[in-house]
Amino acid sequence: MKKTLLATAIALTMFNVSAQESPGIKAIETVTIYGNQLKAQEATGSAQYIGEQDLEKFAYSDIQRIIRQAPGVSLQVEDGYGLRPNISIRGVATERSGRITLLEDNILIAPAPYSAPSAYYFPTAGRMSAFEVVKGPAAITQGPYTIGGAINMLSTPIPSSQSGQITVEAGQDSTYRAHATFGGQNDGGFGYLLEAHQWQSDGFQSIDRSNSDTGLDVTDLTMKLAYAPKDSRHSVELKLQYTDQDSEQSYLGLTDTDFADNAMRRYGLSALDNISTEHTQVMLNYAFQVSKTLSLTAVAYNNTHERDWFKTEGIDFDGSDNAQDFSRTSWSDVISAVNDNETVAGIDVAQLQGILNGTIDTEAGSIQLRSNKREYYSRGIQFGLNWDTQLGEAKHHVEVGVRLHEDEEDRLQRNSTYQQIDGQLVLNDLGELGNAGNRVQDADALAIHVYDRIELGDWVFTPGLRFEDINQSRTRYTNGAERVFRDERENDTTVVLPGLGVLYKIDSNLNLIAGAHKGFTAPSNSPGAKEEEAVNYEFGFRYGNNNLNAEVVYFLSDYDNIVGVCTASSGSNCEIGDAFNGDAATVQGVEFLLKTELGQFNGIRVPLNVTYSYIDSEFDTDISGTDFFGDVTAGDSIPYIPENQGQITLGLEGNNWATYLNALYVDGVCTRASCDTFEVTDPSFIVDLSGSYNVSDSLRLFARIENLTDQEDIVSRQPYGARPNKSRTASVGVTYRF
Repeated sequence: MKKTLLATAIALTMFNVSAQESPGIKAIETVTIYGNQLKAQEATGSAQYIGEQDLEKFAYSDIQRIIRQAPGVSLQVEDGYGLRPNISIRGVATERSGRITLLEDNILIAPAPYSAPSAYYFPTAGRMSAFEVVKGPAAITQGPYTIGGAINMLSTPIPSSQSGQITVEAGQDSTYRAHATFGGQNDGGFGYLLEAHQWQSDGFQSIDRSNSDTGLDVTDLTMKLAYAPKDSRHSVELKLQYTDQDSEQSYLGLTDTDFADNAMRRYGLSALDNISTEHTQVMLNYAFQVSKTLSLTAVAYNNTHERDWFKTEGIDFDGSDNAQDFSRTSWSDVISAVNDNETVAGIDVAQLQGILNGTIDTEAGSIQLRSNKREYYSRGIQFGLNWDTQLGEAKHHVEVGVRLHEDEEDRLQRNSTYQQIDGQLVLNDLGELGNAGNRVQDADALAIHVYDRIELGDWVFTPGLRFEDINQSRTRYTNGAERVFRDERENDTTVVLPGLGVLYKIDSNLNLIAGAHKGFTAPSNSPGAKEEEAVNYEFGFRYGNNNLNAEVVYFLSDYDNIVGVCTASSGSNCEIGDAFNGDAATVQGVEFLLKTELGQFNGIRVPLNVTYSYIDSEFDTDISGTDFFGDVTAGDSIPYIPENQGQITLGLEGNNWATYLNALYVDGVCTRASCDTFEVTDPSFIVDLSGSYNVSDSLRLFARIENLTDQEDIVSRQPYGARPNKSRTASVGVTYRF
């Protein structure tokens, strides 16, 4: 029924809505949540806006370095470039950013946000114009993941007049980046934007006995066409976006001994590992300003994503199994055994290390590599209504949103077997198509939210309500290209999520903010898995004047049930896609943000930005024997959530030059509950340095050094072994505007 409604709704948006033109009424912007830092500071809850000026300081292309500017955000670093980041907000699980709502231009952007939310596609951060981070009660407008919050990435807007920009950057490890935009609007209301972003690198790691690099090659193309005549109530914008990525990334890390000897090494067993992806987006955005106080929007969207991650999975020590029936030991178990000086399947540590080092040959068919191929779509339509009115002394801004959505993940994967001879991988059996996964899982959802901003004297109240009705299913097939039904399962969920935010203006500069809302994470199709729910609270203060902006917020998430979802990247020995109930948990903490200017000395400005997060996360109950969580004791920390993390950015700014020093500290974390010595990461202290010089109004030179002190830390242990942060990397670039 929902799919029929979805098709009908998409068709209706193709018709032009006619109305009498009214001078002085302009079509509205629909892709942002707040639109600028000032609006974010007026929110009744914690919200951050990272705009063009903030992004220009370091010209990062890595989302991980960008998003740390928002307090309360945690990361599990994996590849060092942020290609598939693991982002958490307020202590939700980091795994593939699957517990936060990811948006580009206010549209769900994960490959399959409901049926397979793991972000194996993430928009290219280097082409974005701004980032919005939404937490607290306002997150109920941006579901379905509302416990932590949402990140909205804003693509380059169409410029108001014909103009363009070219940025070219070159750095170590044969790293190059080029970003070009050109567009404008004419007097008739027609606008356009052409954009290209190319990013490539040989990578900062080296593979044993191989000439293959460990880098990336990303091509990103965007076109926008818009029509919004002056003084018209109507606007329409078409966005077409395409991304092609090829990266030599692996799930295989290192033993601790090998990491200490050479942190930037990769085992030769990962020499063939590679992921190739292709992503498309079509978005049609229509806005109708009915009157000065009432506006309507409709957005139809269709995202597709294809990926094939060919990577080493594990080893069968006697080589007796073939690709069709493979019983293996994962590399995670091998590396754990070496770290703990134990045997696996009767193989001692010296032999295990010899296999990793390539000095010991293996039996035919002993090593499994998987073509982890998947295809996704995510499509739907969302309607919005914004109404400003006044009832008595109270001003109301009412927002109503309706989204009809469907998505799907289609897996048709192949396991192949190899053996290691003289340190090289030799193919033994290509394997039967579908032997590593032959299934389709999908979801369709109806989401409705109502949100009212009520201004009454010095008070602002924002009551809100979100409704989600979700149908999820999975169908499995037998091996082979021809799909023969094997089994199916489904899970239906309906939830109502209330929330309330409050802001009190203590004086013209100081505001008190508070709120409570029921948070929710969409469940999987796994039978018996409950949805993840938590009651969330926040309380804090926000101060702002011409020279200083500061915010301190306490938050608490009281989980009724925290859920673990098995993925290949989790490194857990479980069925991919299955969900596990983690019972009650508590996450609480403090977020602090400060932006100020320390003063001016001989015409030189000294800006200072400070971000700090304290997060105390723990399980409230004992859990025994789950394949995902393992054995949990009440009081254990939730994996990959650092207790303390902070960032300080100090700058010197002249009339035509600037330099900035950014220092980041992150606590070490447990990578599993009840963790031991080899299940923790290192505390990390990373310093970046940047500088720029404006030759003229149109020409800017810049330089950047990431990881200035060349720290080598274990920043992650999933999926299989210790993984490093990116090594010291210097780059220079130029931006020309015309």
